[in-house]
Amino acid sequence: MFVEAAATKVTAMHLSKDALLYVRQSTLKQVLHHTESAHRQYDLRGRAIALGWASDQVQVIDVDQGLSGASAADREGFQHLVAEVSLGRAGIVLGLECSRLARNSADWHQLLELCAMTGTLICDEDGLYDPRDFNDRLLLGMKGQMSEAELHFIKARLRGGVLSKARRGELITPLPVGLVHDGTDRVVLDPDQAVQQALRMLFDTFTATGSATACVKAFRAAGLSFPWRHQKGPRKGELDWKPLQHHAVLRVLHNPRYAGAFTYGRHGRRPGSATGSSVKLPREQWISFIPDVHPGYITLVQFDANQARLTANAAAHGRDRVAGPPREGVALLQGMIACGRCGKRMTVRYHRRRGRDFPTYVCQRDGIETAQPICAVIPGADLDTRIGQLLIDTLTPLAVEAALAVSAELEQRADDADRLRAAHVERAQYLADLARRRYLAVDPTNRLVADTLEADWNTALRELNTAQRDYDTATAAQTGQLTDAQRARIHQLVTDLPAIWNDPDTPARERKRIARLLLSDATVSRDRDTITAHIRFPAGTDTTLTMPVPKTGPEARRTPTETVTLIDELLDHHISGEIATILNQRGMRSGTGEPFHHKIIDHIIRAYRLRSRRQRLRDQGMLTPAEMAAHLGIALSTLKYWRRTGIIAAVTYNDKGENLYPPPNPDNPLDRPRIGRPPTQQP
Repeated sequence: MFVEAAATKVTAMHLSKDALLYVRQSTLKQVLHHTESAHRQYDLRGRAIALGWASDQVQVIDVDQGLSGASAADREGFQHLVAEVSLGRAGIVLGLECSRLARNSADWHQLLELCAMTGTLICDEDGLYDPRDFNDRLLLGMKGQMSEAELHFIKARLRGGVLSKARRGELITPLPVGLVHDGTDRVVLDPDQAVQQALRMLFDTFTATGSATACVKAFRAAGLSFPWRHQKGPRKGELDWKPLQHHAVLRVLHNPRYAGAFTYGRHGRRPGSATGSSVKLPREQWISFIPDVHPGYITLVQFDANQARLTANAAAHGRDRVAGPPREGVALLQGMIACGRCGKRMTVRYHRRRGRDFPTYVCQRDGIETAQPICAVIPGADLDTRIGQLLIDTLTPLAVEAALAVSAELEQRADDADRLRAAHVERAQYLADLARRRYLAVDPTNRLVADTLEADWNTALRELNTAQRDYDTATAAQTGQLTDAQRARIHQLVTDLPAIWNDPDTPARERKRIARLLLSDATVSRDRDTITAHIRFPAGTDTTLTMPVPKTGPEARRTPTETVTLIDELLDHHISGEIATILNQRGMRSGTGEPFHHKIIDHIIRAYRLRSRRQRLRDQGMLTPAEMAAHLGIALSTLKYWRRTGIIAAVTYNDKGENLYPPPNPDNPLDRPRIGRPPTQQP
């Protein structure tokens, strides 16, 4: 029958053109191991010769080996075949079956249409077809549909098996670094203690700092590396070490396998995406989520807490975010404050006055989007001060416990970092010993192998020296150990927490982290004269602060009345410089927000018409230098000399060192400074 069909369908016109033999297998594994299919496809060359084509007219197109026929994209061989057919250079196209040419109806019917237009025949293992003939074209169309359906059935069966094993938690999937399969395909922790210590240190650091970037900085400051596995190439599956990077921290923190949970289907196709990009799905949409399947580095509760902190730290692109991560600015409520009028998040503006930043909280979302007036403007300096005092009052009873916890945590971090560095040295020593044993085991006369192994040994020795040098340097510097200054700082936390909070050297970011531990959020509203702040705490309690609206203009720079009263009291016993020191130690500031100094105190004395220190001493009867010299009958220079040598007492009344003198007692003739031998007492 095949011969009869060939006699009626193959013409001289067909034989004058080339015969195109298309050879393809879907995967490289099939190319390497399923060789019988390849032999059958190449044997079709004999079929073309039997039909009348010369041997040199048969072109074999086999550049698409290892590529799927589901699409013509990236199949250069198929595209070349279609081009030859469309140009009328092909008399016949040969393939083992139509699925070898295309498993996509669009590509298959396009080829049929071109073959019909150019009069090209199609031949497979079953027969010879002319696309211009209705019956042949109908049969070829059905074969193409069956080929595409077959691909769907194959995928469905494979997908069904994968989903069934995934729902039982038995599907073997690639594991992240730190987890491995044992001999029975169970998931266990990596037996390498250095890998375990690195991962535990990462999780502990994130728990302490709440920031992925802070984890990277901590590893870099300690000079530590982080493990990773080669995913492809000749070293696929091998463990290696490199500096920790931000994306690696996020990948570890977002992976629930580290919490001992089996998951499958965490990502799905983005709807309507032309590129097939994936999107992260919520947990209730995952195909499989089975907790506590295997050992982990953290618990599922810790994993959920980490996800919540990462979500809170996310960039402010959406409106569903309640609070943002602490930044460097001085605004204590940055990222936590909401408008009491409309409920939207408030942003921060900074105004710089006299070298100091002053925050202002602004609700301007509607103003940005719809050009409406700004909803609310809240001056932030006084509000932050009141809330800071509230936090100090909350923290003070817990200061001792917090200080001990901080000290223990820092010591633990130092020990963990030291163990990691020691593990790096131990691993480098093992690799050097292994390279040495390999070199000594080779035949010395086989120089080609011996030279390579010797070079590997030298490389391993250099890496060992580098690791040992880094370990010695870090040990000498005591990286991560508590210094005397740090120990004093922790002790100060126990004894004087308000001083630490008000210390200018305390970073604003640390104050904000404390605020985020103790506060959930703050909703602030303002009327004409009053600012009301509704503060919520994580335990579910709340409190309300009420304060007057800070004054603006000259009134805003006026020194508080209680400060003026205190200065008036201190003038009875102190000069201006001493008063400024006392006020600064109490955390007080001038009307302009600056630390006090003697010139500011002198200005307040003049502006509020306070009696100066000199006037107060004069009212007590003290004498000026000229009056005292006249009273004693000595020269002014002699009086100054007597004061410097301690012969006569004096009281300083200003920061220039000027003095007043207490008058001698007229009822006591001995109360008069004398030079030389004291007078003899008469019996």
